Amino acid sequence: MPFINDLSVSGRRLTRRAMMVPLAMSIALASQAQGADLLRIASDALQNDAGLASARANLQSTQESREVASGDLLPQISASGQLTHNRTYDSKQSTLAGAGQSGDDTYNSGSLALEASQALYDAANAREVDQAESQIDQQTLSLVASEQQLLFDASSAYFEILRANDILAARRAQERAISRQLEQAREQFEVGLIAITDVEEARASFDQARAQRITAQSDLEVSFEALERLTGKRYQSIQSLAEELPVELPTPSNRDEWVATALEESPLLKSAMAAVEVSRSSVEISKAARLPVVEAFADYNYADSDRDQVEGNDSASQVGVRASLPLYTGGSTSAQIRQSTYALEASQYDAEAQRRLTIQQVRSLYTQVRNDVATVEARRQAVVSNRSALDATRSGYEVGTRNIVDVLDAEQSLYDAISNLAEARYDYVLDLLELRQQAGTLDVEVIRELNAELDAEQAVMLEVSEDSDAYDRLLDIGERPQPGA
Repeated sequence: MPFINDLSVSGRRLTRRAMMVPLAMSIALASQAQGADLLRIASDALQNDAGLASARANLQSTQESREVASGDLLPQISASGQLTHNRTYDSKQSTLAGAGQSGDDTYNSGSLALEASQALYDAANAREVDQAESQIDQQTLSLVASEQQLLFDASSAYFEILRANDILAARRAQERAISRQLEQAREQFEVGLIAITDVEEARASFDQARAQRITAQSDLEVSFEALERLTGKRYQSIQSLAEELPVELPTPSNRDEWVATALEESPLLKSAMAAVEVSRSSVEISKAARLPVVEAFADYNYADSDRDQVEGNDSASQVGVRASLPLYTGGSTSAQIRQSTYALEASQYDAEAQRRLTIQQVRSLYTQVRNDVATVEARRQAVVSNRSALDATRSGYEVGTRNIVDVLDAEQSLYDAISNLAEARYDYVLDLLELRQQAGTLDVEVIRELNAELDAEQAVMLEVSEDSDAYDRLLDIGERPQPGA
């Protein structure tokens, strides 16, 4: 089965491919008459999901932080100027005979200053650039994880609709079958063939079947809402899963190989490891605060005014190298180093916790998928067995060895078996998808291959028809049982 092919994707290819998912999902869509397929749903989710859009914006914001950090290592040029109107008030007078008197003065002045500098050695800023690179790696991997999670969520919502539809079809068929049984029981009671207790037993079974059908119908209607939340669109119908879907063991068939793939490819684990590098850079930045900062600089200053008895202007320029070294910062630098060291230790423990969680989830899901394969086969056999049991009970009822309660119980068991089979099939599909997600290999190609297993001729409608008889034809209930005289 192409859906469970071998896994051989490197981490770099995974990141690059997942980042291009929205572009890769631009495909020809199925017609509305056939219903939306899984590939279309996934494409709409990748384009419209608000959470994923937020993750993309966070990545772009983080990418700009690299430019912010590297900008401090490039030449810095600044200019400043000033124009002022000055007025002085001088009330002093000379006591010497013949000396002139001073008075008020009004004049304008202006100045201009230019400064350029270039960092020659700034360890803290250099470490900040390295940290920005690590943060970009972390955010990129977080985006990949978000895209894979969205692919799984969209697929899960899709197949939950199909699950609810299959269960609803079974419950409707059950309700119709028991309704006919109730009608027959009433007719037989009216002619005195059975007691009123048999009619009440049939009525109780019918009420239970009706309640189960109402619940199933509500589940189907609600399940469509999940797709609208993820995609921002409302779908009237989606394509069904083909009955001949192969249910096979996952490939590779070795659990340890899945674990090894997850340890290499899981974006969540890679993101946790990238977070360690971000924290390690923070430690280096804190330590760099103790190092000197050296920069080259050039200054130019110009000043002029129109004050009385003053002509010309003043100008000055400087070129040189300056250095600064913090000698004592009140202990804040040492505290910052300790703080960032503890943060590094915490991130290392977080990465280890994520590694253990990844291993546990992959192992559990691999085991669950293997069990799902056996469960589907067992559920199929249970449907066959319960159908045979219903036929035998019906025959016993016809000859008088079984009563109506036995027939109702057998019918209930058969429809429960059919519902359980539908549950098992969709559990298998979703567990296999989740296994791929935890292993870091869930991408558009997996969705495309699973989409090929859909039946374009069968659509699940949002407004479900009340007269669907698909399960009646499947079960071939046949004629009503005739009790013995």
